[in-house]
Parts: sequence; structure tokens; C-alpha cells
Amino acid sequence: MSVDALYEQGFTFRCAGRYGEARAIFQQILAQSPDHTDSQWQMGLIQGFEGDFEGSLKTLAGIVAEKPNHTDARYDLAMTMMMLGMVDEACSHFREVLSQEPAHEKANQQIVYCQ
Repeated sequence: MSVDALYEQGFTFRCAGRYGEARAIFQQILAQSPDHTDSQWQMGLIQGFEGDFEGSLKTLAGIVAEKPNHTDARYDLAMTMMMLGMVDEACSHFREVLSQEPAHEKANQQIVYCQ
């Protein structure tokens, strides 16, 4: 199965809440392609959904540091920060998402919570 097909399968499992199965697929992709950023991003989301917020923050922040234009990872980093009460940091990331992608619907919804 191609990396793209595996990714779609993992994404589908993640969206369905089948985190263990999704994680296994993303780990398989990362074993073949360690720099597959979207699989790293999905792993960061799974960490958060399973309650490993520190791990999620670390994973998502690492992606943003390496790929500052990955607006999806930056948005999810901001959402995780907001959930953890890191409002100023989160707002900074929402603003950066909107500077890169002004029509980003979800970031536009969240920015109203920022001063």
C-alpha cells in the first residue's frame, strides 16, 4: 500500500476515534518516511485526544518549528494551548495562522477569544 493510501486509512481511523489503529498506521509511515510531516501531525493529535497533552504540545511545537507554514499543525497547537490555559501563546499562533491563511475558518472563529 502506498504512503498516501496508508495516510488516508490512518486519517479515517483517527477521525473515527480508532486511535490505536491510526497510531499503528502513522508509525508504519514514519518508519518508512521519518519526515512525513502530516503523519507526525496526526500523531500529535492522537496524543492530545488520549490525554497526553504535554506530548501533544511537544510534537505539534516541533512540527511548527520545522515547518512554520504548516497551518494545520499550528492551529492544532494553538487549540491545545488554549485548552491548557496558555491563552497568550495560543493567540499568537492563531494570529500567525491568519497571517498565512486569512480565510482560515476555524482560526477566525477562535481569534475572537484573543485580545
